[in-house]
Amino acid sequence: MNIDKEQAEERLVNEAFQGLVNSYLASKHRKKVDIITRAFNFAKHAHKGVRRNSGEPYILHPIAVARIVSEEIGLGSTSICAALLHDVVEDTEYTVEDISNLFGPKIAQIVDGLTKISGGIFGDKASAQTENFKKLLLTMSEDIRVILIKIADRLHNMRTLEHMAPNKQYKIAGETLYIYAPIAYRLGLNKIKMELENLSFKYEHPEEYMAIEEKLAMTQAEREKLFADFTAPIKAKLDEMEVKYELKGRIKSPYSIWKKMQTKHLAFDEIFDILAVRIIFEPKNLKEEANECFNIYIALSHLYRTHPDRFRDWVNQPKTNGYQALHMTLMSKHGEWVEVQIRSRRMDDIAEQGVAAHWKYKEKGYAEEEEVDLNKWLLTIKEILDDPQPDAMDFLDAIKLNLYSSEIFVFTPKGEIKTMPQGCTALDFAFSIHSVLGTHCIGAKVNHKLVPMSHVLESGDQVEVLTSKTQNVKPEWLTMVTTAKAKSKIQGILRREVRAAHKEGERLINEFVEREGLTLDVHNTARLCRLHNFTEYDQLLVALGKGSVTLGDAERNALKGSSTSTNILGRLFRSSKKEDTPSTKTSTSSEVQKIDRKRPLILTDEALQNSYHMADCCHPIPGDDVLGFIDDDGQIVIHQRKCPEAAKLKAAYGNRIVAAQWSTHKLLYFSVSLNIKGIDGVGVVNQISNVISQELNVNMERILIEAYDGIFDGTIRLRVHDVDDIKIICDNLKKINNIRSVVRIDK
Repeated sequence: MNIDKEQAEERLVNEAFQGLVNSYLASKHRKKVDIITRAFNFAKHAHKGVRRNSGEPYILHPIAVARIVSEEIGLGSTSICAALLHDVVEDTEYTVEDISNLFGPKIAQIVDGLTKISGGIFGDKASAQTENFKKLLLTMSEDIRVILIKIADRLHNMRTLEHMAPNKQYKIAGETLYIYAPIAYRLGLNKIKMELENLSFKYEHPEEYMAIEEKLAMTQAEREKLFADFTAPIKAKLDEMEVKYELKGRIKSPYSIWKKMQTKHLAFDEIFDILAVRIIFEPKNLKEEANECFNIYIALSHLYRTHPDRFRDWVNQPKTNGYQALHMTLMSKHGEWVEVQIRSRRMDDIAEQGVAAHWKYKEKGYAEEEEVDLNKWLLTIKEILDDPQPDAMDFLDAIKLNLYSSEIFVFTPKGEIKTMPQGCTALDFAFSIHSVLGTHCIGAKVNHKLVPMSHVLESGDQVEVLTSKTQNVKPEWLTMVTTAKAKSKIQGILRREVRAAHKEGERLINEFVEREGLTLDVHNTARLCRLHNFTEYDQLLVALGKGSVTLGDAERNALKGSSTSTNILGRLFRSSKKEDTPSTKTSTSSEVQKIDRKRPLILTDEALQNSYHMADCCHPIPGDDVLGFIDDDGQIVIHQRKCPEAAKLKAAYGNRIVAAQWSTHKLLYFSVSLNIKGIDGVGVVNQISNVISQELNVNMERILIEAYDGIFDGTIRLRVHDVDDIKIICDNLKKINNIRSVVRIDK
């Protein structure tokens, strides 16, 4: 490297560090610049000569992470130092002990926690993934700053993701959307959560992301006029009330807009809550903060008509991540509903910076009950970790249930309030109080009415759990619960019962064999499995232990068969297993080994016919944003990138993800289903059929339309070449007068 380039890079690094120092000095933390400078110099020396994928000096990454920690999360010098040093132990010869000797045990402990969860959450094997994810969660209870710095690290990696190969982009973006964004939400880091979601969306669906960005830019002037007209009377009223305030317009994020378009099957123009108004006020009296919120609410309700079903009081009942605000929806003079969020300055800080802001306000003397109550949530996480799911995907689902759910408030018989996730059942509530209560639950009284365990609770319900000593956990209970804690406890109890039954089954069969003077070898256990239609010997042992299978004459006769017949049966059993193996498996596996995972798979007509499988969960077709997944058999399965199953695979098995792009020429046909809704009338079905079959010459596989109360709702399955065909079909169907919506459904 020439001297000029070295000097330019040195200047770049020093300017980046100075930016970090300036950010820190602008905060309200104690000014410990000396230790931060020592940490920077140490990290700079440790990473000397190392570069990122972008080609820039590696030290710029820790500096950027430290700045996010300081500026966007609001942490102090200990966290900033740990952020600067977070990759030193992982990537260099220095140890945690070296960090402790130079910077003290607290910084060393945080760096150690970060090192344990470095390199992403997941590896190649499910067991390793689950273990790494457990480490990630355990760091929350040891020192919450570890996970906050890890989120900052992930945010900077997402901001610089363009330098990674496409398959790595999908892996990292999928992992971010599935795990890191929900954790950021749960810790109250709403601004960071939103950016993580948008960046993930940008890399997974670049065309759709750009389309929404362009539409937001095109409608900006319209939104600015609406904001000005709508807020003018509000400003006048707040000035009259002598409130010190700030008014902001909150624009719905591209990811949130896209998600709503997908789930509600709406076009961009049909989404009316893109703009929200945020009122941030300085309370005149800290103790009257909540009352001042409601005074503003009452004043606004005199200016505009309120929506009766869209009022949310998060002031008196904060969300579990500490979020507080009053949400109301008002009808503007132009006939549009506008959401208004009323927050104090403290509430706004907590909404943006989460737990870090809570620490700051605790120091200012706010009441203890106003702190974020993370302890209960962390205790639930610990309970799940004590008895984790053996399968990585199940474990991810269990944790995710606890990260990202809307909340309701439920009362105990004594009037105590409990926060529960929306959609929870009476059985969930029983397990949330105590495992014993859940285990023996037989039903509940909700608002003094008897209901089954599966009854879904609503906000404001008063719940009394009914129990019986004779009641025991059953497998079907798993379909009655939605919370991570309840699922984990039920699965743990069922697994313990299976282990006990397995042990009892082993005892019974060993006693039987010894009593009859027989032997147990591979052939005999295979015979017994075939006798009772089990594919695995362990299943037979569990059935024996539970008493659903008993040992008698049939088993004795099977075990006393001649050695010749046993060998013949064994050979037949083995040969049949071989025949079950697809002949293409070997070639597919060898084909997979040849794949350059850094390059996208090219999905040609020939490859789609011979080499790859289309996922049944999302039915991708040419033109969809897709990726490839290498399954356990070495076969490549093509998923839509937005597919919920693909989201789990990206998070749990990221190293098996392969980028993919289409190169088809309208040779193959794919089945696609459309949902059609509209006003019922004579000849509507005939019109639909004419457009599809005669005008467009498209083959219909099935049509099912039901009419009720003057409305019709139908599903049509068609054979098409690609998404362009679908667009043409939908556009033509929408021209029929009575049709109100035509959307593709991925099932």
